[in-house]
Amino acid sequence: MRRTILAAAITAAIPAAAMAQDLPTLRVGLASDADALDPTLGRSFVGRIVFAGLCDKLVDIDANLKIVPQLAQSFEWTDNKTLVFKLRPGVKFHDGTDFDAAAVKYSMERHLTMQGSGRRAEISALDRVEIVDPLTVRLVLKSPSAPFLAALTDRAGMMVSPKAAEAAGKDFSLKPVCAGPFKFVERVAQDHITLERFDGYWNKDAIKLGRIVYRTVVDPSVRVANLQAGALDMAESIAPTDVDAVKKNAKLKLAIYDGLGYQGITFNTNHGERAKTPIGQSELVRQAFSLAIDRAAMVQVIYAGMFTPTVQGVPAASPFYAPEVPVPPRDVAKAKALLAQAGVKLPVTVDLTVTNSATQQQEGEVMQAMAAEAGFDVKLRTMEFAASLDADDRGDFSAHLIGWSGRADADGNLYVFFHTGGPQNVGGYSNKDVDAWLDEARAVSDVGARKALYGKIAGQLVKDVPLTYLYINKWITGMSTKVDGYTPIADGMIRPQGITLAK
Repeated sequence: MRRTILAAAITAAIPAAAMAQDLPTLRVGLASDADALDPTLGRSFVGRIVFAGLCDKLVDIDANLKIVPQLAQSFEWTDNKTLVFKLRPGVKFHDGTDFDAAAVKYSMERHLTMQGSGRRAEISALDRVEIVDPLTVRLVLKSPSAPFLAALTDRAGMMVSPKAAEAAGKDFSLKPVCAGPFKFVERVAQDHITLERFDGYWNKDAIKLGRIVYRTVVDPSVRVANLQAGALDMAESIAPTDVDAVKKNAKLKLAIYDGLGYQGITFNTNHGERAKTPIGQSELVRQAFSLAIDRAAMVQVIYAGMFTPTVQGVPAASPFYAPEVPVPPRDVAKAKALLAQAGVKLPVTVDLTVTNSATQQQEGEVMQAMAAEAGFDVKLRTMEFAASLDADDRGDFSAHLIGWSGRADADGNLYVFFHTGGPQNVGGYSNKDVDAWLDEARAVSDVGARKALYGKIAGQLVKDVPLTYLYINKWITGMSTKVDGYTPIADGMIRPQGITLAK
């Protein structure tokens, strides 16, 4: 991609009236374009970053991953199936309507019932929502659910204006109305999303910015170039290979911290015609592919050794990590033996979807070369990120190199991807034992018991390989030294509360 400086384009995107405001505009570079700006439907990581400015949640997490109130003033489990929220008084949605218990009931039921909802599985334990009074709401579960409250710290806990959602219907994502610190102004696909400070925000004293413009800048070298030139104030993702260059620039600084998510390859095993391939139909072929990849070498070459190789979906720092499922060394001979055992014709063709980001393409090329030594012919299929998600939903993929930003509770990294019928189980994986273990892990609260169940799941996934994990990432956020007040939290969000930008 040709390097371009975005300052002029960004300036043109901001009306003169907004530029005349006393409060500054924060310009944030995103590594891809967001998908649907609807918390019920959204799936992308960068979409969550935009939601951090647009849509407050009932609860949030702090820097210690502790669950804290946000739109709720307090919360309490009155028994193991009943969660009561006391709501903040005087909170308004961007359209001026009241946020109250009725809005909570509407938003939660919308998450459960809306066609295409990505939240349904996250809160599937919810039986009903009861309005106690205008500022008190009771969530009654069908059965105890250990990760239920944690699910509400993300999109499942985001509240939308019932009036706006009913009026817009399926087009709500074109002009979303929430109760966050910034309101929606405009979106130009593949270019920018603009939010403007909401003066009716319940915590407006924490907001020191007039606008946020989120720019789509796919190429990491272009993001760094624009950060260095002052055309961006923040970049949500800096490539590890660019870290030294940023450190040497006196006008820039970095926040580097451990994440909760991973990068991996999702295989289509049972979703339409594209699943009918050797790698889709044989776990032996998928095991061979996994063994053909040298994760440590790939991380060293592409990410300067900053990321951590893995074969499971939770980081080692998680209480649910399974040390009995280590990363195996690359073993080309064993990979070849597995292909022979599977009885497949060589080379085995693998159509691997990658996004149009430079690092993803580099990852694809490295794995292409590694896998070739074991008997695979990897063909790279480059797509824009949001388009690749749509293709996944249709089953229009064979293998997809794609990451997950991660959740504090292991359930958030596993259930929706591997439970039969899960909303992000796009490959159609189904294993009755894994289903049972996932369900049981939701039903028990003891950490040790849950850890044992997640260990069983990790072991089974290594055998079935519906997803071959590659590495656990770090968040590397670059910013101007004019930016202050940013709080790094392991979910990688850019929360605007407290952020200042010197003129």
